[in-house]
Amino acid sequence: MAPSFDTLSEQDLHEEEDEEIDFSDLKEQLDVKLDEGLDTFVVIDGLPVVPEASRQKLIKFLLRKLVTVGETSEDAVFMPVSDKGETEGFAFVEYETPEQAVAAVKQLHGVPLDKKHTLSVNKLMDIERYGREGRIEEEYVAPELEPFKEKEHLRSWMGDSNARDQFALYRNDKVGVFWNNKSNPPENIVDRAHWTQLFVQWSPKGTFLASVHPQGVQLWGGASFSKQKQFPHPFVQLVEFSPLEGYLTTWSARPIQVEEGQPILTYEEDGKNIIVWDIETGKPLRSFVSHDLAAPVEDEAEVQPKKKVQWPAFKWSSDEKYVARMLQGQSISIYELPNMNLLGRTSVKIEGVNDFEWSPATVTREGIKQYEQLLCFWTPEIGSNPARVGMMSVPSKEVVRTRNLFNVSDVKLHWQSQGAYVCVKVDRHSKSKKSMATNLEIFRVKEKGVPVEVVDSLKDTVINFAWEPNGSRFVLITTGESASGVAVPPKTSVSFFATEKKGSTAGNFKLVRTVEKKNSNGIYWSPKGRFVVVATVHSQSSFEIDFWDLDFEGEKIEAEKDLAANLQLMKTNEHYGVTDIEWDSTGRYVVSSASVWTHSMENGWNLHTFAGQTLSENPTEKFKQFLWRPRPPTLLSKEEQKQVRKNLREYSKEFDEEDRYAVDIANTAVVETRKRVLNEWVAWMRLEKELAAEEREAFGLPDDADSPQAAKDAPVGVEDKGDTVVEEIVEEIIEETEEVIG
Repeated sequence: MAPSFDTLSEQDLHEEEDEEIDFSDLKEQLDVKLDEGLDTFVVIDGLPVVPEASRQKLIKFLLRKLVTVGETSEDAVFMPVSDKGETEGFAFVEYETPEQAVAAVKQLHGVPLDKKHTLSVNKLMDIERYGREGRIEEEYVAPELEPFKEKEHLRSWMGDSNARDQFALYRNDKVGVFWNNKSNPPENIVDRAHWTQLFVQWSPKGTFLASVHPQGVQLWGGASFSKQKQFPHPFVQLVEFSPLEGYLTTWSARPIQVEEGQPILTYEEDGKNIIVWDIETGKPLRSFVSHDLAAPVEDEAEVQPKKKVQWPAFKWSSDEKYVARMLQGQSISIYELPNMNLLGRTSVKIEGVNDFEWSPATVTREGIKQYEQLLCFWTPEIGSNPARVGMMSVPSKEVVRTRNLFNVSDVKLHWQSQGAYVCVKVDRHSKSKKSMATNLEIFRVKEKGVPVEVVDSLKDTVINFAWEPNGSRFVLITTGESASGVAVPPKTSVSFFATEKKGSTAGNFKLVRTVEKKNSNGIYWSPKGRFVVVATVHSQSSFEIDFWDLDFEGEKIEAEKDLAANLQLMKTNEHYGVTDIEWDSTGRYVVSSASVWTHSMENGWNLHTFAGQTLSENPTEKFKQFLWRPRPPTLLSKEEQKQVRKNLREYSKEFDEEDRYAVDIANTAVVETRKRVLNEWVAWMRLEKELAAEEREAFGLPDDADSPQAAKDAPVGVEDKGDTVVEEIVEEIIEETEEVIG
């Protein structure tokens, strides 16, 4: 047994000091090489201060967190002790590889250790880099507090007394935001040249307007649209908000090159294409390369670059607790927010996975009490294995429902906005693969066991499908030939489906009506449901816009009496070269537009009511984009909303009175303008006559009124009493029509 320091005599110590001991082998083994070893070390702060006797116990407790991201051990954790015999509240940890140290910083920073302590994790290399060259003063200097500056209210537009909506207009090199004034010219709020380089985009609740520049993305908001946030992603090309506006994803085809002194981007973002940002802090949460669409870092070598970027690269759960990305054909990686930790430390391996979609709302399934988010995915036929559609529960990663499919060419997943249904649109080929047909597999998510209803009465290929928002009806467009993006020619058919009436529960889905021999290829539901626009877009030969009402308050066709719909075509408009249809968030107005991004003929936008009445036509040179500003969800309860709908006719009278008052004010303004212009003209004529009289007098010429010829021409018995101007305004009503729309 080796003697302890307490048993060594003073003579023994002197003898050992006199001997020359060679420590070179130990020094070579244990010495830290600054250019090699520090990249595997991390510094962990925020630890509890405990007595030295409890130090080892704290290290073991801390290791439970540390080993979730990499390989380390008790011997690799150095936790210093102060002169008082207590730990200092921080520790140095060594991992086996630099990649594991990076993972620790990304995944453990900000993670709670217990109820009172939160870990702060940084790379030791970063501390060395930022702490050298005099960047840290020897003496503490208290930071200067900036004076308080009141910020603009980011939802000030919601307080408009007339409940008007705003929209963004991008034309030529200018972007403007305007109030919608119905048939009157829109009211300008802000209009700026070179506000964006590529496009503009509203956040889902309308809080921010994003502009895109070679330096990155900027967010604007408030009454004056001042700059709120900026995200430096060089040469950014694509932008995607999370549903609750908490996060932002940006993408560029060029890998990021981080330069020294960059204040926000770090070397972790170097070489990456995609960044997930925290909007509140303005800092990146995590970055990725484009071709690594789902795999962990260790799998990157196996991933082949994709020819076309998948966008959105990340898809969010409705409550923003999870975000997922897919490596096509291999797996789905699900990350937890806000730390972007890989859920369960592993990706979900799904052989051949082709696509997936989250439920757009948090769904409560019958018989399931625990919290869950749902996502659907599908895999194609592989060898003798059939194609498969699966529904997964998160965070458990349990596949709660599957459906096998045969003779499948393609599958599209369509969730209903409340998550009550998901329609799986299956394009099937015949055994000879010479003909195509579509059937719909509808998963009834909220019902016990998630039953699947098959709608297979379709003979043709479905080229477009859209659920009614907050409802159980849908519209689809079919064509006799395989979909080629634009269904003109051949002719298309538009079919409307609704559920059978069965008391409080929805029955099976049945065909309401099919409209044949159309050219339509686009379906645009009102965000409030009930009304839908079916249009022909991106076509040079057809440009019809049909306005449909599915709850028409009129006599119902006998064949449709058992269905939860009463279909009526309200109006058909035409807009040459139409490329886009945009509903405002209230469902009151629709804009059809023709963008120069698609063609350069007769660009501009037209404003319509929900019933198809055209309020204004606005031809605009080099028109690019029209975007209604979204509204956040209503704060009214369901009962309060029912009360509003019940008293809608009373409210309508008030609104009609306000509209008439606004028209009267507008007419008065026109009359006043005419009077002002007339008075200016009369004053000018009087001045010109006076100047002419002065010139005649200067040249010795007689005044026109006093000349012999003027006296000779004057009527007998009529005296000159000066000019008299009489203004008469005549108002004539050509036609007046009253139409009641339920």
